[in-house]
Parts: sequence; structure tokens; C-alpha cells
Amino acid sequence: MNILVLCTGNSCRSQMAEGFLKHLGFNVKSAGIESHGINKYAVKVMSEIGIDISLHYSKKISEIDISIMQVLITVCDSAKENCPLISGINKHYHCSFDDPSQNHDLKSYRIVRDEIKNYIFDLAIELTKNE
Repeated sequence: MNILVLCTGNSCRSQMAEGFLKHLGFNVKSAGIESHGINKYAVKVMSEIGIDISLHYSKKISEIDISIMQVLITVCDSAKENCPLISGINKHYHCSFDDPSQNHDLKSYRIVRDEIKNYIFDLAIELTKNE
């Protein structure tokens, strides 16, 4: 199963979700409606729990081969509203997470990281049931 995680800028929330899904063994890519560059605080808070996303880079959805994707996960309302129609998508999951970059403190990033972790781990159970 090929999973695409989509966010506005592919700098933080979608990168964290991709990191968790890869950690769980899923084939996943993340992208954004725009490309803002990977957020150094996202890299830091993920490394605190043993997940390395330092080699990830920010991508626009136009840089991804979306024709092979079967599952779409949107992690912010903007991505859900602006997401292009993708043929072949069997499932679309959505959960909007706060943008921690608005607060500029590690505590905010840790909170969002943990919210994404809980969501992704619950979603992983559902995804593996449906395979």
C-alpha cells in the first residue's frame, strides 16, 4: 500500500507523520500544496524519540508520482480543502493538527508530535486490518 501524507508546506506535520509511518514499516511519501523547507524543530523533536527525519526534504505534491498512491492522509484543513482530486485513492483520512511553527517553542512541537503519533498509531491499526 502506498500512502501520501499531505500538508500545506510539507515542513513539519506531514514530515512527522511520514516519519512515524516509515518507522512502522509503511511505504509513504509526504508532500505539500507548497514547499516551505523542512522545519529544524520538527527534526529535533522527532530525534528526541528516536526517529530521524533529518534527511527528509520538503516537496510539492507535483513532485510526487500520485498515480501510485492508494491512501491519502491530510494533516491540516488547508491541505484537505486544496487537495487535487487523485484518481486511484481508495481511502482518504483527515485530521487537522495545529501548526506548531506559529508558537516558535519546542513544547508546541512536542505536543503536536505526540498528537500525530497517537493518530498515526491508531490509523496504522485500521490500515493493517483493511489490507
